[in-house]
Amino acid sequence: MFQVDSAKPSILIVDDEPINLTILTQVLSGQYQVRAASSGEQALKVAAMSPIPNLILLDIMMPDVNGYTVLARLKRDPVTQHIPVIFTTAMSASIDEEMGLKMGAVDYMTKPIVPAILLQRIKTHLLLKKTNDELQVANDKLTNSNVYLENEITERMKENIAVQNVTIRALAHLAETRDPETGNHILRTQSYVEILARRLQKHPDYAEVITDHFINLVTRSAPLHDIGKVGIPDHVLLKPGKLDADEWVIMKTHAELGEMAIILAEQDVDHPLEFLTLAKEIARWHHEKWDGSGYPDGLAGKAIPVSARLMAVADVFDALTSQRVYKKAMSFEQSRDIIIDGSGQHFDPDIVAIFIELYNDFVLISQKYSELDA
Repeated sequence: MFQVDSAKPSILIVDDEPINLTILTQVLSGQYQVRAASSGEQALKVAAMSPIPNLILLDIMMPDVNGYTVLARLKRDPVTQHIPVIFTTAMSASIDEEMGLKMGAVDYMTKPIVPAILLQRIKTHLLLKKTNDELQVANDKLTNSNVYLENEITERMKENIAVQNVTIRALAHLAETRDPETGNHILRTQSYVEILARRLQKHPDYAEVITDHFINLVTRSAPLHDIGKVGIPDHVLLKPGKLDADEWVIMKTHAELGEMAIILAEQDVDHPLEFLTLAKEIARWHHEKWDGSGYPDGLAGKAIPVSARLMAVADVFDALTSQRVYKKAMSFEQSRDIIIDGSGQHFDPDIVAIFIELYNDFVLISQKYSELDA
């Protein structure tokens, strides 16, 4: 930090010419504590010694280590990186001055040095340094005073996220109670969606869309994909056999019912909830198909939100490998082959390619959250 007012500021002069050191020392010694170094290596040692110089006058053309290198090394050292450096040199080309300033020098003066101008430049840069140091002290105090508030905000955010997660799980389990044979369906599909999204994030076409924040939101929203089933009558939802045409029309309405349930829940708040945006997408469109033959809106290709495309693969794989009142569970291998056959028709080909890579992980997740353990 800047020295107290009762002490003279310290100036380090660096020049390999003794006559230049003598002249500059005479010019500065009345107002400043002056230290001198006749080489770049010596300058680096002196600059790091206590008390740290308040400012350095640095020549460029020196035989051992030139001024540019000295400045670069000063800037790399935490002890010396904030010392203002003024180049004092015979190199008068504008390109040399531009390089010096780009490297971090606060000023550039060409020889022969005019004492009055040098003293004024030094005074200006010392004042700037003192002001910057005082601002840094003030900022540090402000930062410290805000630590408590930041911690409080962090805790409130954690509580808010926890409430959101509990709400999501509660709503998802509400739908689950209508279909008791899918006890761990939520956990499996949520895990499938997460690993698919994390791998898809590495795909160059999705890197900007699938951020870590997106993955967090889509994973948390996935359990609400079947919330609309609360509105499906038992004689349809729990029918132990194939649905007829009329019953299938009723069953398909669960996608729109799910979106509407979330929209109605949003009406109780005065601004949109980000985590529910993906939940609405997933609830409405996870039965859409890549070729446009799905429901409820017949969306095709990339018109289907990526959140719903991820959910489609996760949901179908889980449905195939799980036992239901109307069917037996298929083997993992059979289910895998059906997903692969659906690439470009039912499913996004990019996501199917990733599913193939992650197939063994899907199997492990399914086994971990087996219905036998529910």
